[in-house]
Amino acid sequence: MTTPAHRIQRGVSLYSYQEEFFLRTMSLEDCIRAAAECGALGIEVIPEQSIPGYPQLTDEFLQTWHGWMGQYGTHPAATDLFLDTKRHPDRWLTLEEQVASVRQDVDIAVRLGAPVVRAIINTPPEVMEAAAPYAEEAGVRLLLEVHAPFHYEHPWVLQHLEVMYRTGSPALGLMPDMGTYVRRFPRVVSERALRDGAKPELVDLIVSTYDDHGDTHALMDVVNYRGGGPVDFGLARQATHYIWSEPKAMLDHMGLIGHVQAKFYEMTDEGVEYSIPYDEIVPVLVEGGFTGHLSSEYEGNRHVQDAFPVDSVEQVRRQHAMFARLLGETTGEDA
Repeated sequence: MTTPAHRIQRGVSLYSYQEEFFLRTMSLEDCIRAAAECGALGIEVIPEQSIPGYPQLTDEFLQTWHGWMGQYGTHPAATDLFLDTKRHPDRWLTLEEQVASVRQDVDIAVRLGAPVVRAIINTPPEVMEAAAPYAEEAGVRLLLEVHAPFHYEHPWVLQHLEVMYRTGSPALGLMPDMGTYVRRFPRVVSERALRDGAKPELVDLIVSTYDDHGDTHALMDVVNYRGGGPVDFGLARQATHYIWSEPKAMLDHMGLIGHVQAKFYEMTDEGVEYSIPYDEIVPVLVEGGFTGHLSSEYEGNRHVQDAFPVDSVEQVRRQHAMFARLLGETTGEDA
């Protein structure tokens, strides 16, 4: 074991274990235990997915939750909020209602002991600005998830950055999702499309267009001209939701980055992510002095569940073996 020259922490979003949690083959405690066993001690939780009775947190649940943290040597790293702007069928939530919803999520984070709340990308900048003083007083950071196909030059993200830099609020920041660095089209996604009846020649076209950084937005027309069906159209549309951008762009805003959603679709037998080049991403985080959590977010489950047993635990374990190697915690042989 070597002493790493960084302060990056490792964690897991319990969203990664959604397949097993939904099927009740893993309990909430099982998920926390699995994270701890692979050295991912920072626990990110989606309260409405994992906590019975959400948005109410009983004293009994909180006692159990904090007991698990002590038992497994883990700690709360983040909670995730979903701003339900369409809660009412006939209108959007008002600004005041949206801010109240965010405040509720801040209160939940405080009770769980989490220092960070992930703000979903659709959270308006004016809501973040209005909620910032409450979050700051509570000692919680509201981090906007920069999720594909958004990026740091996107007009929506630029509006958020304007608020963050203008107010200088320590409560506001960014949570990059590594789905913005998809270099190769995820193999599990294209293979699922083939099993669902997509035309092989159209799948090849869609994948090669993405991998070659071609015009993915033209694919819908091409699929139409070539007689594609619903699955082909769905895959073409998906190609516009992935993006590849330069990881070094994070350096310009590293002071705002408090947590990283370490998305992945497939950890191979060779111990690398098929689509996302973490060997390029992790050095950027080290260079920028990032001190938050690399939090696993496994999304390959939904693309293999039709044909193969889902083993989220093994997939997360492989990702953290990779992280341990890239962060200098182990040698290649150790991982």
